[in-house]
Amino acid sequence: MNQQMVVPYWQDHSPEYGILFVRTKSILTSMVRASLVAVGFIIMAIVIPIQSTFGTIKTLELVIYPDGSTHVSSEISADPLVPVFAVDLLGPTIDNFVAQDENGFLLSATIEENSALVETLGASTISVNYDIHDLISKQGRIWSFKVNSPIEYTVLMPNNIVIVGMSTYPLNMQMVNEKSLLLLPSGPVEISYFFGVAETPPPQSNKPEQNSDNSIYLIGSSIAAAGAIAVILMKRTKRHITQQFTELSVKQEQIPEKPLDVETIFELKPELRDDDKQLVSFISSNGGQAYESELRKKFLQPRTTMWRAVKRLERYGIVEIEKKELQNLVRLKKKLEDEN
Repeated sequence: MNQQMVVPYWQDHSPEYGILFVRTKSILTSMVRASLVAVGFIIMAIVIPIQSTFGTIKTLELVIYPDGSTHVSSEISADPLVPVFAVDLLGPTIDNFVAQDENGFLLSATIEENSALVETLGASTISVNYDIHDLISKQGRIWSFKVNSPIEYTVLMPNNIVIVGMSTYPLNMQMVNEKSLLLLPSGPVEISYFFGVAETPPPQSNKPEQNSDNSIYLIGSSIAAAGAIAVILMKRTKRHITQQFTELSVKQEQIPEKPLDVETIFELKPELRDDDKQLVSFISSNGGQAYESELRKKFLQPRTTMWRAVKRLERYGIVEIEKKELQNLVRLKKKLEDEN
């Protein structure tokens, strides 16, 4: 009989069941991948807010008011893929902030210190308008305007001022409606000015005139009086002929053009919202005009909400806004205009 050596079963498998071996390579790979993913999320969270501030200022226009406030108008290029765009403001004290896209559509915005977070809604260009009270200071009679702009910009100075100091030379200067329009370079600029005083006529001399001069004046006065009497007689003869025609023309010119009634406005603008119709009805019942502060008090709306509603009515061509007594006067137009 042939002898065969049989190896016990437990001797062949005892090491595999007696000791637990774990592969550490796959675990290390998973840990590295998880770390990279976490770092990627952190980088995205940091980078996304920074991208929302990217943009290029295309234009910047400033208008200085006599009360020391400044109106800012600017166009800024925006990324249409970024839902919220951060707009840098020229200071923290902001009033009447309005943001619009390239089609004139109003955009929602939130003011946070020196910046405004604007919901772009896919806009590639954002136009902002606001009033600021941080650019001008006063000491005695001297007013000082200070600003630091990243681009060239224009400044429309108030009427009847005298510029006494300027930290840089303007690129261009011209007069617009008796106001100085300055084109200034980028960088910090300071302009000092004061309001001028109307010139008074020189005092008349009390020195007695000579007799010869008096006689000349008497003769000249007599001739002038005779000429004036002749002119009056000639005018009286013509007045009787043209009186009736003149009265008719004057009556036609003196007929005031009244603003449109509410029913006509609602008929021509059926797309108006209910709150817009309430504003129009109140302004019409108030004599066709009302201050923005009166509208806010009547409808209990904050300043920004009411300003957007007023600008919306202006865009519809229903009202016009006039700066009067340091306030915004909203007036119904006499003729309804098409929407821009």
